[in-house]
Amino acid sequence: MPKDFKTLMLTVAAPATAVVFALLFSSLVLLLAGSNPIDAFADMLEYGTRLEVMVDILNRAVPLYISGIAAAVGFRMNLFNIGVEGQYSMGAFFAAAAGGAIVLPGFLHLLFILVVAMVVGALWAGLAGWLKVARGVNEVISTIMLNFIALGGVIAALIVPWRDGEGSLNSGTKLIEDSGLLPDLNWLLEIFTRDIGKSRELSGALVLAVLVGIFYHLLINRSRLGFDLRASGMNPMAAKAGGVPPKQMVMLAMVVSGAIAGLVGMVDILSRAGRYDNNFTPGLGFAGIAVALLGRNHAVGVAFSALLFAFLSASSSILQITGSASPEIVVIMQGIILLVAVIAYEFVNRIKEREVTRLASLAVEGADA
Repeated sequence: MPKDFKTLMLTVAAPATAVVFALLFSSLVLLLAGSNPIDAFADMLEYGTRLEVMVDILNRAVPLYISGIAAAVGFRMNLFNIGVEGQYSMGAFFAAAAGGAIVLPGFLHLLFILVVAMVVGALWAGLAGWLKVARGVNEVISTIMLNFIALGGVIAALIVPWRDGEGSLNSGTKLIEDSGLLPDLNWLLEIFTRDIGKSRELSGALVLAVLVGIFYHLLINRSRLGFDLRASGMNPMAAKAGGVPPKQMVMLAMVVSGAIAGLVGMVDILSRAGRYDNNFTPGLGFAGIAVALLGRNHAVGVAFSALLFAFLSASSSILQITGSASPEIVVIMQGIILLVAVIAYEFVNRIKEREVTRLASLAVEGADA
């Protein structure tokens, strides 16, 4: 068996095993609850393959993908950036506030909003990086604390001036002018298929996600900086001996991760609402960690992972309508997929390590001979 093919099979085996185990265990749970798993999964598949629902799936997958890439940058450096939640919330809030406060011609307005989101996210993540390199504070602790400060402190305090007099439920930043919003991509889909009905709009943030994925791939796999990041993550002592400054790598990884995280909320801000309000989607930062783990921190793997989680989320609503199962089964499936994936990846890593050891032994024996 060719080495590359064997490596590919080992890489694919882990997520495939996770999905299969999730289906089997979820089927058992459904049977115990008195539901027919075949009917439930058939309803989800039929509903999830409708054009309008597929648009929803793509719109849900975009922020999950960007969040997963943001987490993956840290993971590649062996850093656990748990603060994507706070970083994307801060980026979205300040970008929406700045975008609503000014009007610029055409593309400049949109570019300004995106830059603000990235800068704020990078600064918020950079604070955790500075605490680690300057004070030795573990990034897990600092990013979790910064999440609470961002969501329960800074944003909660600063959003007060935008209350409309009818209570906090109507709080929100000033609406962004059309020049600062992302156009929808319905025209692209309608080239190949029928008109998208039910007022569905494919968010232009999909293009943003594609650009983020390309940037991440080139950064990690095709640049000196990416090599240094991966080397520092795999063996910090060896990387330091090779001239890679560890503190600088920590700061760079956190800043890049935060800058990408700042873009997570752009589907909400620049496509759905046109402002930051109380309907802003929470939880995408923590979901992105799961997406990155399942996708093995690979640009393409994270994309498939984001689409899977988005499909499960979007198609679960039909279960409540048909009554074939409880929508909570989707949460169970997501948890099982993640748990089994982590176990399977560890198993695969041990197989790869044994293979590397075996090849090294053969090479030494050949040299001695």
